[in-house]
Amino acid sequence: MKIMLLGYGKMGKTIETIALAKGYTITHRITIDNRHELDDYRPGDADVAIEFTSPESAVANLEFCLRNQLPVVCGTTGWLAHFEDISRRFREANGALFYASNYSIGVNIFFELNRLLAQWMVAHQAYKPAITEIHHTEKKDAPSGTAITLAEDILAAYKQLQGWGLVPQASDNQLPITAIREPHVPGTHTIRYDSPIDTIEVTHTAHSREGFARGALQAAEWIVGKKGVFGMKDMLAF
Repeated sequence: MKIMLLGYGKMGKTIETIALAKGYTITHRITIDNRHELDDYRPGDADVAIEFTSPESAVANLEFCLRNQLPVVCGTTGWLAHFEDISRRFREANGALFYASNYSIGVNIFFELNRLLAQWMVAHQAYKPAITEIHHTEKKDAPSGTAITLAEDILAAYKQLQGWGLVPQASDNQLPITAIREPHVPGTHTIRYDSPIDTIEVTHTAHSREGFARGALQAAEWIVGKKGVFGMKDMLAF
């Protein structure tokens, strides 16, 4: 498999290490400094692109893949105001887009647990839900895409809440999300239900980027030859 890396930061380099060990070829390593190399791209130069960049670059990168009918696995968060439009365009053009806010298999099991727990807890109004996420200081968006996914699934059960809000700006009728930035933290997410008498907490802690990278590479293997817009639930058949 021939892979174009759109983004060659820590995640891109981790994906590269795993991909090369599996015998795959890295055809491009694109950063903001050598983006002009995309001008020379020809269809078939790569089988799939894996995109981990920044919210400012993601949409242009996805549009490049769409124009060139290059299947793309996107892990960039913070650009989702454009998601519906981009998804529609991929479907209309018979392109292939795979998006996830988090590619860790463990996190996606955590997502399923979060959905189930919210459905149980909504009947017990003494418990108030909240989310805390901790990431490395280089992460530009807050809250994380993973935290937003968790929040949306809680809100699907808690109809009485008016969306989510970032602490300390969150209002009393919003689901509060606390975003903390500390050095060298790959990602920690905690779902908490507080009541006057006790607290229930469920936490996922990533120990390295490897889980995210392996999941993204698995998605790249899975999407080649497909048409449409997909996510982890499609691949994992949850």
